[in-house]
Amino acid sequence: MTHRAPQNGVIQFILDNSLLLIGGSLIALVWANLNYAAYEAFAHLLHFAVNDVGMVFFFALATKEVVEAMLPGGPLASPKQAAVPVFAAVGGMVAPAGLFLLSAFAIGDMEVVRGWAIPCATDIAFSYLVARIIFPAGHPAIPFLLLLAIADDAIGLMILAIFYPSAPLALGPLGLWLSAAIALAWALRWRRVGNFWAYVMGPGVMAWIGLYVGGLHPALALVPIVPFMSHAKSDLGLFAAREGRRHDTMNAFEHWWSVPVQFVLLLFGLVNAGVPLSSVGPVTWMVLGSLIVGKPLGIFAFAMTAGAFGFPRAVGLEKRSMIVIGVAAGIGFTVALFFTTAAFPITSPHLDEAKMGALLSFLAAPIAIILAKMLKVGTAGPSPR
Repeated sequence: MTHRAPQNGVIQFILDNSLLLIGGSLIALVWANLNYAAYEAFAHLLHFAVNDVGMVFFFALATKEVVEAMLPGGPLASPKQAAVPVFAAVGGMVAPAGLFLLSAFAIGDMEVVRGWAIPCATDIAFSYLVARIIFPAGHPAIPFLLLLAIADDAIGLMILAIFYPSAPLALGPLGLWLSAAIALAWALRWRRVGNFWAYVMGPGVMAWIGLYVGGLHPALALVPIVPFMSHAKSDLGLFAAREGRRHDTMNAFEHWWSVPVQFVLLLFGLVNAGVPLSSVGPVTWMVLGSLIVGKPLGIFAFAMTAGAFGFPRAVGLEKRSMIVIGVAAGIGFTVALFFTTAAFPITSPHLDEAKMGALLSFLAAPIAIILAKMLKVGTAGPSPR
């Protein structure tokens, strides 16, 4: 019925822009500052289900985008095409991490060092939303930012697996369960099993058990399994509408889980973002400063270095635009919050301070918009040739 179209449009806008995550985070902030004891009891009750189980599917969808980006036509398919944004992504992790570590050594608190990876994060959805506000459709800055964020996600998954074990490593059980999971996933692919539930409930569950008993974060359980799902032979691009018409196993998985994952993110914000406003402290400013200052510096410096080695930037992508992109990429939010919970135990006095830094990284959005107007890029400047 036609009178439902506007309502459906509003719902789609909310889902497409991860506004449920923002809503959950705002509710958590208000609740924690009105009745922290009640909020803490609620968050503790759901923490495992959300962070260790629900977020499995968030990271699985991120893995799907990385896999597709490496297909023919994808931004990671050609090393020459991918070089500059991938270099920029590395710089956007090295510089914030380095700035954070320098700050930690300056204050002389070695426990804070554990949080070095928090400012490495870039939230794809929110950074993309800001880029769309700043730059007109078709501007090369938008795909550049998307590729940078995909590369950031791929490196971030490796950092989470290697540097943030959830318990002491037990290599024996880890190796046995993961080997069995991957072997089963390969067998399903070889038998051309097209139902994604077979991958989730079979090798996915086995990988989750392996990571859990082996000491690695179980939220990464589907990361080694998703690449075995059958997929398209080419990439249409991140957020491409035509993906809705593809029905291979990997896209079927994404179609089914895209909306439920938004509600997982709602719960993620609700469970993790409840921080007393009084918890603002040195680590807050270390995370925030590393994201808003370190991200653009690292992205710009490493992109220029790639250019110096002969790798070309996209046509029409100015240096000023890359600076703005770097600031927009400083929105860490979802992944930064997750890294915070992985880096600091719940008893750490630095946990809430770091969470505030991750939440305040939203300040990168208005800063990027203002900077774009000052530098006359995007809609405020001339169109790219």
